[in-house]
Amino acid sequence: MENPVLIFGAGSLGLTALDLFQRNNVVVYGLLDDNKELHGREFGDISVLGDTDDDGFLKLIGQKCEAFVAIGDGRVRKRLVKMLNERRKIQPVNAIHDTAIVSVTASIGHGNLIAARAVVNPFAEIGQHCLVQSGAVIESQAKLGDYVHIGTGALINSGVTIEEGAFIGAGATIVAGVSIGKNARIGAGSVVVENIEAGITVFGNPARKL
Repeated sequence: MENPVLIFGAGSLGLTALDLFQRNNVVVYGLLDDNKELHGREFGDISVLGDTDDDGFLKLIGQKCEAFVAIGDGRVRKRLVKMLNERRKIQPVNAIHDTAIVSVTASIGHGNLIAARAVVNPFAEIGQHCLVQSGAVIESQAKLGDYVHIGTGALINSGVTIEEGAFIGAGATIVAGVSIGKNARIGAGSVVVENIEAGITVFGNPARKL
């Protein structure tokens, strides 16, 4: 990546992205966050510069600077991505940790975070603006829609389909061939053995609706 990157979000996910870019020798211009208590704070030599809608910094995005949205809340992430699409006519870049293993035959969209030791196996498909946390495994031919969150150490087996906005908790296992509906939530450590409808929350082994 030739241009520096501006990270939206200075919480734990933003700091993960900061470390990730620095490990890949990408220059980070700074962080933006709407929590004014963080403004001016430095993480190493990188500062929290201002709010996420600060035009003074947003105007840099495009020819001079790339953007990455590191916000855990999917609704806020989607709003910021829409703003960048409409106002700056750009898509956020991907952030892929140098220890992650991503097959050359996997398909990956824009704006995704793939954290340390995550594995994306052959012919898996990852949409746009997804979060794949540390140690998660996306097996072959699994499909993730946009804005999907895969928690630390989760196992997404082969042929699984996870629709837009779904949340998979840390350490959860989704068995082969199962479908997870839009905006569904899978509790941490759960084992999902059957299809999950859109918008519901499940937990346990086997996972049951709460």
